[in-house]
Amino acid sequence: MGNPSWPSEEEINVVKKVVSEMSKRSTEDVRIVVSPYRICPLGAHIDHQGGNVSAMAINKGVLLGFVPSGDSQVVLRSAEFKGDVNFRVDENQYPDQTSNKKEGTEENNWGRYARGAVYALQRKEHCLSQGIIGYVCGSEGLDSSGLSSSAAVGLAYLLALESANNLTISPTENIEYDRLIENGYLGLRNGILDQSAILLSSYGCLLHMNCKTKEFELIRPLKTESSPKSDTPEGYQILLALSGLRQALTNNPGYNHRVAECQEAAKILLNASGNCDVEPLLCNVEPEVYEAHKSMLETNLAKRAEHYFSENARVLQGLEAWASGRLEEFGKLIAASGRSSIVNYECGSEPLVQLYEILLRAPGVYGARFSGAGFRGCCLAFVDADRAAEAAEFVRTEYLKVQPELAGQLNPETAVCICEPGDCAHII
Repeated sequence: MGNPSWPSEEEINVVKKVVSEMSKRSTEDVRIVVSPYRICPLGAHIDHQGGNVSAMAINKGVLLGFVPSGDSQVVLRSAEFKGDVNFRVDENQYPDQTSNKKEGTEENNWGRYARGAVYALQRKEHCLSQGIIGYVCGSEGLDSSGLSSSAAVGLAYLLALESANNLTISPTENIEYDRLIENGYLGLRNGILDQSAILLSSYGCLLHMNCKTKEFELIRPLKTESSPKSDTPEGYQILLALSGLRQALTNNPGYNHRVAECQEAAKILLNASGNCDVEPLLCNVEPEVYEAHKSMLETNLAKRAEHYFSENARVLQGLEAWASGRLEEFGKLIAASGRSSIVNYECGSEPLVQLYEILLRAPGVYGARFSGAGFRGCCLAFVDADRAAEAAEFVRTEYLKVQPELAGQLNPETAVCICEPGDCAHII
């Protein structure tokens, strides 16, 4: 199927040059972590409940160039923020440092992801003796976009520190390590979708993961007469339409509140079926139990449970459609997922809902939904490759009409990105 188009040789050389200047080492000594962003076509907001999810890496993401520091010192520089971050890998890291701006400024608090990676490795009893000198940069305009840039950054630091300390850690182990960063260090109650997509994806495939059993499979679309190019990047492309909203997910109480509502719904349903000792997750509620007792749930909890069970069913239907090369059917399920996120999960914001509706009207679009929780960031869409440019221009024009202030803050060249599938995180 060819190779991913990212990162380019030019991007790699820029990163190597910066790290070489920082460390006074040769560019040949510089290693680069390639950590892609991800999209989740189906499986919105059910990974934390042990549901089935689908995901795919894209050809955008985070690059972390680094060299081992030769001692325990960590020195980091960012393309986005001013000032270096400095700390030592032999210092104990604690979760309460997430709100302690130890580096001294709001901007330099971006170093918490690197500290979180050290925290995770320490919690897993790895002895770190080697720090890194590193430079991190992300694809332009896509930070805080709902593409799981936080997981991409956290995993980049994990892979770099593991490489510098000659640690051999499997992808499945690193999924849990990154959860320690997000859950244990940052206090975000998310599941394993983001980390899994970044670490387990394969170019051109759709990743299916059962978040209860942790089992996963990679599904390549079938070429059919009705969709002759559906198993190549030329058959479809991915649109990312930015909203201009940049609020950090960890600062929005809506996400954690909805996770708690899902667990409360599960608890009520499990108690009603005599399974009060089972962990209160909706994946532990059988569909027939849900149907028999859903009338017991008050309105908000009923909506959260309805989203979980309908979304889980859409994932399984979508996997069949994808495997058969039925992109139009796959797209309709994505659109239904987006609608359920708005109506039943009640996430999103007015600009994101408007973007979602504009994308569904755009030429050649098969389906669209929020990328992330919809509180900020972007929407994603699958689109016929032959109409991607036309669709992108339509979305840019229409969004400017309804949100002139937010759209006016965006770079017109990156406000709607046309993307392709990507590959899993790895080190060059």
